[in-house]
Amino acid sequence: MDSFFAGMFSPEWLASLSGILLLDLLLSGDNAILIALACKNLPAHNRRKAIVVGGLGAVLIRITCTLFATGMLAAPYIEAIGGAALLYIAVRLVTEQQGGAQDETAAPVTFGAAVRTILIADFIMSIDNILSLAGLANTVPEGKWSLIICGLLISIPIVLFGAQVFLMIMLKIPALVYVGAAILGWTSAELMVSDKAVGAFLLPYETGLKILFVLAVLLIGWRINRQREAHR
Repeated sequence: MDSFFAGMFSPEWLASLSGILLLDLLLSGDNAILIALACKNLPAHNRRKAIVVGGLGAVLIRITCTLFATGMLAAPYIEAIGGAALLYIAVRLVTEQQGGAQDETAAPVTFGAAVRTILIADFIMSIDNILSLAGLANTVPEGKWSLIICGLLISIPIVLFGAQVFLMIMLKIPALVYVGAAILGWTSAELMVSDKAVGAFLLPYETGLKILFVLAVLLIGWRINRQREAHR
């Protein structure tokens, strides 16, 4: 226990914590958008519960991965596979949401389905966050674990509050679902470019790849939604 508190509140520890706080603010936005997308089609009485359960579960996964699996997450191909999976999730979310309450076959109407989507996609999107957090924490070796835990705990209110805000906006302006899905498509490209194995090959085409993924999510989602509406 003493080793956990070692170095806490030293100037170096506080400087690293401020960096982690900034990192949380910068990287938690797309996670909050993801949670809002996954919960949008739930019954009203389940939305807030799904945001809280999914958000807390996602943070618990981050803590576990940061403590025990940082090396594995830095392995080659992990981010490339995660980017491909996130691209699929982005398309699925935008096609699920467009049907609204009238399309029972498309909407993730169950609490469990929404929470499952949040946990899987948030884990994929948090790989860079986890690795960056561990890197910042390593700058203060004696206070590494207290920095990691504090940084992850700080991310909880940021993600949960952000998800509530984005959900309210999306309920008022449903077309913003496409904006959220586009952000996930952009993030999936960022993950692939950051991969240790394939990132070097994709880096020269980074901007084009991001635009391609955004357009793919929007066009495929729009096409599927149009076909679904035509068959009603």
